[in-house]
Amino acid sequence: MAEVPDTLFADPEAEQRWRARFTAARVSLPRWAQDAPDRNLFLSNSSGVWEVYAWDRATDTRRQVTDRPNGTSYAAISPDGEYIWWFADSDGDEFGTWVREQFAGRPAGAGPEPAVPGTPAGYPAGVEIGRSVAAAGVSNDDGTTIFLSRGGAEATVIYQDEHDGGVAALSRDETLLAIAHSEHGDNRHSALRVLSVADGSTVAEKWDGKGKGLDAIGFSPIAGDQRLLVLHERRGREELLVWDLATDSETEIILDLPGEVVAEWSADGRSIIVVHTHEARNAMYRYDFETSELSLLDTPNGTISSAAVRPDGTVEYVWSNAAQPPVVRALHSDGTERVLLEAPGHKAPASVELQDVFVPATEIGQVHALYARPALAPEGPLPTVFTLHGGPHSADEDRFSAYRAAWLDAGFAVVHVNYRGSTGYGSAWKDAIEGRPGLTELEDVAAVHAWAVEKGLADPARCVVNGASWGGYLALLALGTQPQLWAAGVAGVPVADYLAAYDDEMEPLRAFDRALFGGSPDEVHDRYVECSPITYVDQVRAPVLVIAGENDPRCPIRQIDNYLDRLAVRHASYQVYRYDAGHGSLVVAETIKQIAIEIHFARRALGL
Repeated sequence: MAEVPDTLFADPEAEQRWRARFTAARVSLPRWAQDAPDRNLFLSNSSGVWEVYAWDRATDTRRQVTDRPNGTSYAAISPDGEYIWWFADSDGDEFGTWVREQFAGRPAGAGPEPAVPGTPAGYPAGVEIGRSVAAAGVSNDDGTTIFLSRGGAEATVIYQDEHDGGVAALSRDETLLAIAHSEHGDNRHSALRVLSVADGSTVAEKWDGKGKGLDAIGFSPIAGDQRLLVLHERRGREELLVWDLATDSETEIILDLPGEVVAEWSADGRSIIVVHTHEARNAMYRYDFETSELSLLDTPNGTISSAAVRPDGTVEYVWSNAAQPPVVRALHSDGTERVLLEAPGHKAPASVELQDVFVPATEIGQVHALYARPALAPEGPLPTVFTLHGGPHSADEDRFSAYRAAWLDAGFAVVHVNYRGSTGYGSAWKDAIEGRPGLTELEDVAAVHAWAVEKGLADPARCVVNGASWGGYLALLALGTQPQLWAAGVAGVPVADYLAAYDDEMEPLRAFDRALFGGSPDEVHDRYVECSPITYVDQVRAPVLVIAGENDPRCPIRQIDNYLDRLAVRHASYQVYRYDAGHGSLVVAETIKQIAIEIHFARRALGL
């Protein structure tokens, strides 16, 4: 079992500082009721666990809505502001149902009520709440089922298919329901279908073909307006179009911007707010439909993790950069700005900035990496942790990370690698891992490792590979396929035995694997074996730490045990820490404990 240190630092100030970054209360971007915008909900870790909170802006009163041992992460609010919904799973396993309670709270001793009566338990596959109807998607081993409830009555099935899919958007007048589906067999590049809420019939279809996904952002907020804002990747990157269901016509929004974009409707439906991502940083624009004008909004350099437009035109967004912790800001129409929402208690101590590097390594482009050195580090190579993001459809960005800051405080340089498979660098980059996942990404990691050693940043004898989820999978795979590069490895909630993982994981992940590998294990068995960490377990030489959730539906515990058993047979150096939750923890104290275990393990493994 992993050793749990009492402290990481002999210096009390350093010990207090790293813990304070995690215990500092944080809040998400508020989401408001469409017809009652003073009624809001947000997520916060103020109680020490991430939970749902209600906020009445008219009276500036807040209350904690949920109080569950392993926290709550999925929530929504009804258009009239009368009800708050949340997804009630068991112990972080992501398997459950939607429930609701009144915005003002439920009577003492009473529990929440079913939000969509008659739906079975399953994994969430989208939810849309209207004034008179609600749609909820349920995913299980049988595929995807979408239920529709009218006026709170028993739900009926409006869509069912063996393939992965889910609820995407409900029109403001509640006559149209857009769903995403992968009936063509590839849930990494979904198609869209619009159904009639009245009878479930198909109103329109849109699919751009193999390797070109579509993602419905949302219908216009104006009743009777049947325009649907959609992300597409027809030209090798994510761009925007408007699909008008009234005429089944579309208008592409051509923006002269590098990188990729997402967007949100303005409240009047006349414009959208565009969040542009390029080289791990964001800028924000307003696009006017009538004039086709794109205007840059004045926001600080860094990362905008979410944004929305209030009825009065105020843009609210969550911002941070590597040095400064996240804050919810409000940018008003007159250009003035303020901090919108702050959690009580102390503020997170600052950290250091990230630097960029572009390493020539692939036929389709350079590998973008981000790195940081401790503020008071001596000149010369340092022990270095290569921390690999999850997903793989994600990316490391110039955002604040208490996790990164803890490693820096411990004297490590930190390197992030946006390997092939990462988002934000175009479709070819994102899809380059198909058919050979894991091994492809690690070629990019090795190239950045070589750069870090050559430039004198990383001590080649003291490099740690580290990640969680897909990053944990890559960490284990790296230890077995690149043993000469790594002095230690840390793998959080990883895929360790891909064949066993496929058998036990949630169905949406199986669909993802089929799309990524080009088929199921029955169809491309050797490919799964080639890309599985357990295949290379006998080549592992460095000490290994594995952190695993007992109730994880994404990277189930049995396949991790298979890998650990193989290490044990070899009398290999490894430690394991298991916790009673799912794919990660929403409990702050648990997160702190895991970080302490990781850094203590790495120090011991490197002799520091």
